[in-house]
Amino acid sequence: MQKTPIRDFDAERKLFVYRVSIAFALVIVCFCILIVNLYRLQILDNSYYSERSSQNDIKLLPIAPTRGIIYDRNNTPLVKNVTRYDIQLTPYKIKDLKTTIAELTPVVGLTPDDIDNFWHTLHNSSRYKPVILKDELSDQAVARFSVEQYRFPGVGIDTYQERQYPWGASLAHVIGYVSKINDNDLKRLSEEGEAENYAADHDIGKQGIESYYESQLHGKTGYQEVEVDNHGRIVRVLKQIPPVAGKNIWLTLDLPLQQFIEKQLVGQRAAVLVENPHDGSVLAMVSTPSYDPNPFVEGISAKGYAALLHNQDLPLINRVTQGLYPPASTVKPYMAMSALINHVITPETHLFSGSSWVLPGTSRRYRDWKKSGHGNITVTQAIEESSDTFFYQVANMMGIDMIHKMLSQFGYGKYTGIDLHEEYQGLLPSREWKLKVHKKQWYRGDTISVGIGQGYWVATPIQMEKALVTLLNNGHVIIPHLMAKMALGKAVSFYRAPKEQQQVGDPASPFWGVVRRAMFGMANAPNGTGYKYFHTAPYGIAAKSGTSQVFSLKENQVYNAKAIPLRLRDHVFYTAFAPYNDPQVAVTLILENGGDEGVTAAPIMRNIMDYLFAGKTDVPPPTPPGDSSGAVTRPVSPGG
Repeated sequence: MQKTPIRDFDAERKLFVYRVSIAFALVIVCFCILIVNLYRLQILDNSYYSERSSQNDIKLLPIAPTRGIIYDRNNTPLVKNVTRYDIQLTPYKIKDLKTTIAELTPVVGLTPDDIDNFWHTLHNSSRYKPVILKDELSDQAVARFSVEQYRFPGVGIDTYQERQYPWGASLAHVIGYVSKINDNDLKRLSEEGEAENYAADHDIGKQGIESYYESQLHGKTGYQEVEVDNHGRIVRVLKQIPPVAGKNIWLTLDLPLQQFIEKQLVGQRAAVLVENPHDGSVLAMVSTPSYDPNPFVEGISAKGYAALLHNQDLPLINRVTQGLYPPASTVKPYMAMSALINHVITPETHLFSGSSWVLPGTSRRYRDWKKSGHGNITVTQAIEESSDTFFYQVANMMGIDMIHKMLSQFGYGKYTGIDLHEEYQGLLPSREWKLKVHKKQWYRGDTISVGIGQGYWVATPIQMEKALVTLLNNGHVIIPHLMAKMALGKAVSFYRAPKEQQQVGDPASPFWGVVRRAMFGMANAPNGTGYKYFHTAPYGIAAKSGTSQVFSLKENQVYNAKAIPLRLRDHVFYTAFAPYNDPQVAVTLILENGGDEGVTAAPIMRNIMDYLFAGKTDVPPPTPPGDSSGAVTRPVSPGG
């Protein structure tokens, strides 16, 4: 039987300890070597390897897309893209920023403001991203820097495109403008997931068409993966994703018509809207006074902006979509149509229209604009002569609930849907509104003033226009629009009206024709309030005027436009369409504090129509007659 060998545990333990010691020593040596090399790399040779790294830097550069051009209906460009240059610093590549900036000052013409803005921007930015030191460099500054660029590692020239508006104030309220991207813009873009698409952009649409169609005009940002040397110069392009240009947009506007109307309104606080009633396309949208949008692109000064903001003529407001006025007698055709549709009256109904009317059950007297009254008249004559007392009675018969229901269908008290963000809703009063806002119930007397477009009622000129277009289309509601088409390359998309179209009343009703003929009579019948100015038009004008008071007169007080301050004179309105037999345009005009409507408003409307249909392009603006006293008797609740 074989014996088991006896193990020498002592010898094995010594061997184990020896091996562990050797292994531990090797680990210590390796760690020492590692520490020594890290010290050499990070401390001793730091500058060497930093330089080696900067000489082979890979960067991802965003490329801004070309912003789309905006044209009028005649292919006239309404905006321009101009190439600009700025100088940028990448802070982490520059050892001494202050010295570099000081040496750059005479080269590119830095100002104290440029330097202050740079430090402010750098404080809120990453040192690893380029920071603009000065933008809009002159060609001479670019040339000087190009010669001296070798002295400034980490500094480079960047090109970008800047928007220009060659037509200036003429189109400011329609086109709007682009301006610098601010913190609010960045926050909104981040929330919408679009911030990355603006990585290379300086500007974004702020107003008008530029803002409403921003996503289409902007395009899509591209990228370049590049290798740069220690001077920040591109050595080679490794990869490129080209940007996608923004779409070009064609508007429905007619620039010559726009400019003609502006000449008619020089010195006025006014608004004019010309629209094709067949499709809602806007041919002209003029709001005066206006402003030059170009300073906003570069960054308007605080002093310049304050001057615009505090200007009592409100040039920043688009009066067509943001001007709020009592619509006055321009609503009488729609009041008449609503009463006819609901069988409150018929075309044959006769009502006595005297110099005043008393609300039944009260002693409250409502006066007519015509001191002698109009006599026993029908709805046609009431529109032709703009009788107040006739429509007081109609409003009383309808009641505020019916008025609110019907006139809201014509578009009052609602946004029109125009492709501009700058639009006010206006106010079409109701029982619920008065109770909510004024904490009072609705009284019958409140309804009477509403019946002639006064009282609590305020509307924008574009709402008045939409109501007129609805009337011309037998109750078919058409949304006004400025965009005709947009295109990128060969891909063209045309404006499409919303699928859901509203309808007021029965389109086959004969009442639509009754009201339109009454508007024609206003302009062409001898008893019509516009006969003097419109009956000679060979193409046929139909119209309705209106006058809204700025302050209330005492009973029997005489209104003398020339004897009161300009700001207290009446606002004057005209809505019109032509030719009568086949309407091609609907026009709305307002003159703030325009005085007696016959002095200025009617001639301007006639000039616009003659320009469109009689080929009269060189028509001087109307001027008030020098020997007119301007004195007319105006009741407490004017008609017009």
